[in-house]
Amino acid sequence: MSRKDESILNLLIECPWWVSVLVSAAAFVGLRYVLPTIDFRGGLASSFAKGLSQFAPFVAMFLLIPAPIAALNSWRKRRLLDSQKGIDSIRALGWGEFEELVGEAYRRRGYRVIENTAAGPDEGIDLVLKKGGSLILVQCKHWKSSKVGVNIVRELFGVMTAKHATSGILITSGVFTQEAKNFGADKPIDLVDGTRLLQLIGNVQKQGTTLPRPASANVCPQCGAELVLRTAQRGPNPGKKFWGCSDFPKCRFTKPLN
Repeated sequence: MSRKDESILNLLIECPWWVSVLVSAAAFVGLRYVLPTIDFRGGLASSFAKGLSQFAPFVAMFLLIPAPIAALNSWRKRRLLDSQKGIDSIRALGWGEFEELVGEAYRRRGYRVIENTAAGPDEGIDLVLKKGGSLILVQCKHWKSSKVGVNIVRELFGVMTAKHATSGILITSGVFTQEAKNFGADKPIDLVDGTRLLQLIGNVQKQGTTLPRPASANVCPQCGAELVLRTAQRGPNPGKKFWGCSDFPKCRFTKPLN
């Protein structure tokens, strides 16, 4: 998993805000009070250490910079999760927000979440979850009208094997093909479709209520889009109502009303 920048400031921004405070305090105490007491057995080294101690306040202030940024990011992600109303609001998110939403949901379930901060969409691993010695790789596919196929599941399984991960999670706001489900059935891979994602989000929202999940009859099994009620205009049953995919004409799935 590539990272955009692993400087100390960016690493602290990804941590909880209080980590910056602790690092800042430790740096100040170390430079101001501990370093000057160390016997370096050399006049030049001792003089340098004493001179460096004068910069302790500036170093501490520098390390405090990520604290408000980390606090703001944390608040934004909490608000993002708690503001979701259903599958439509989730599908309206950008790919970056979708990954943040998933990460915050697992964070509230007690996992340590490491986000991929690489610039641009990543076709590899988007999140790493750690809990109780387990290493779980998460891949997010924010596909609104396409089914997630077996090739994506195979790729995730290959990365899991290479990184010796305990398990993997593949999450989409849509649905999976049957071939994808069959491939992952006997492997430590959890396939989370749009319906299960809604349940995951609802269970960790502050109000403690589960989001309304789309009924299976109202979700297209081919592309994951909503099914809408239509009336046949021609054919053998004119005037008869039926369920049709809202993504028509890209998807031509239909289903009888009853």
